[in-house]
Amino acid sequence: MTHNLFTVSLAVAAVAASASLAHAEWPKDRPIQMIVAFAPGGSTDVMARAIEPLLEKELGADIVIENRPGASGEIAYTALSKAKPDGYTFSYINTPGYLSMQVQRKLGYDPKTIKPIVRIVDDPAAVVVPSASEFKTLKDFVDAAKAKPGSISFGSSGVGTDDHLAIILLGAASGAKFTHIPFGGAGETRTAILGSQISGGGLNVSEFAGTESTGLRMLATFGAQRSPQLPDVPTAKEQGFDVEMSSERGIAAPAGVPEEITKKFSEAMKRVVDSPEFQSQAKQLALPLAYLSGPDWEKQMPDRLARFQKIWNETPWVQ
Repeated sequence: MTHNLFTVSLAVAAVAASASLAHAEWPKDRPIQMIVAFAPGGSTDVMARAIEPLLEKELGADIVIENRPGASGEIAYTALSKAKPDGYTFSYINTPGYLSMQVQRKLGYDPKTIKPIVRIVDDPAAVVVPSASEFKTLKDFVDAAKAKPGSISFGSSGVGTDDHLAIILLGAASGAKFTHIPFGGAGETRTAILGSQISGGGLNVSEFAGTESTGLRMLATFGAQRSPQLPDVPTAKEQGFDVEMSSERGIAAPAGVPEEITKKFSEAMKRVVDSPEFQSQAKQLALPLAYLSGPDWEKQMPDRLARFQKIWNETPWVQ
């Protein structure tokens, strides 16, 4: 009996050692899948593709980006939650959408099965119109919506996203009523604004900066203060509307991924974010970098979730 127990103990130890070695060798001989929850061309997609070659170099592994737009990110997050927790599937996640959907509907996944790994940017939402638009200020935009309720259409990246929440709060703060038009991502929203298919729409600072000459005008940002990337654009608060909203973008993994893998991944991402090459690209892309470790980001989420729950309970949603 003692001999059998000893044999079993050796076998268990061997399996544990083998698993530990496999984790230590991660990643090897397989590409890492990085899911993007929105269509190509938006800020998350652009950021992911800027990070890809630098992260490949840091990890010594191939990275494959897969766009899975739809349902304001739920399709991507559901895929992440169901992925094998072996360190070969990660996803970019965007709050507030990632959090707000938890209070607005029953989800196809359990948020507890997803673990935030790192926050990369905190990008203010903004109101953008065609450059030929009659609206020159945010007040013009609001006044038109108040004069003819429902006549002013506003495009967003989806229900519950930061730009959708921003226009809801703007309506609540001003008494205006907008018609919300959800799209599959910022690229689609931008196209609709440029084509004057909608009165205006929500783009984040990084999605707009550098595009002023392409037929767009930003009326206001929803940041706490003016964006360093767009210092000439006033905030909503400066124009008399007490509304703040931004998009946090980072990376998450299935909750069961071993700690040594998430540690190695997050350390590699920190080196990428700190690298002169990425810092230069971030400046060109107008990315408002706001690095946070996964644990620090996760600590903030309950308070933010409570805020979105309050918005849901107290503010009419524009569907």
